[in-house]
Amino acid sequence: MLVKDCMTRHPIMISPSMPVTEAEKIMSENRIRHLPVIGDGKRLRGLVTRQLLSLKPADMSSLNVWEITRFLSNLKVEDLMLKAQDVATITPDRTIERAAKILAERKIGCLPVVEDDNVVIGILTEADLLSAFQEMLGLPAEGVRVTMRMPDKFGEFNKLASVLVEHGWGVMGIGSFPSARNPGFYDIVVKIPRVTVEEVVEALSQVPDQSIADVRECV
Repeated sequence: MLVKDCMTRHPIMISPSMPVTEAEKIMSENRIRHLPVIGDGKRLRGLVTRQLLSLKPADMSSLNVWEITRFLSNLKVEDLMLKAQDVATITPDRTIERAAKILAERKIGCLPVVEDDNVVIGILTEADLLSAFQEMLGLPAEGVRVTMRMPDKFGEFNKLASVLVEHGWGVMGIGSFPSARNPGFYDIVVKIPRVTVEEVVEALSQVPDQSIADVRECV
């Protein structure tokens, strides 16, 4: 799955000259936490986040209520936004696992999606990625979710695939990861529709050199 397959297309975007109070209102009304800031031709100028709009109490401590009101009314998006050169972005043809790595390493919540000349065409958020991983593992579909633990050796997945083919079972989702606390093994998660837990256990418990680490019905 690529970024273009799960990004939010045509996100709400704002101009640098917009009052901060208006940007905050847009975020609140649309229940979003990030707003790309654009200039001519939808080119990225910066990024505003809910965190950036949280003014520090120390900045307000010396002002009275009228001064605070005047200060906020005069504050523009460009005064608070993260400048474009400091914004992490991604192109639509990158993989979602690469996007997840960038978000995790930089501890950020979104990536504006840009094409040539830094033109914004979408935004990829943590929520978008979580939805994509749910789809990849087949969560929306009913079926049996089974985790097979197998040695990290050539041909092991073929053993599992052969049993699935033998029984004529389809797969709605699949994923793999190194088995925790089991060096040299991988856990393969498979979502199989239109079967029972008992059928899956009976068939997959016979796969040589592999074991069922978890099995459950998901509805």
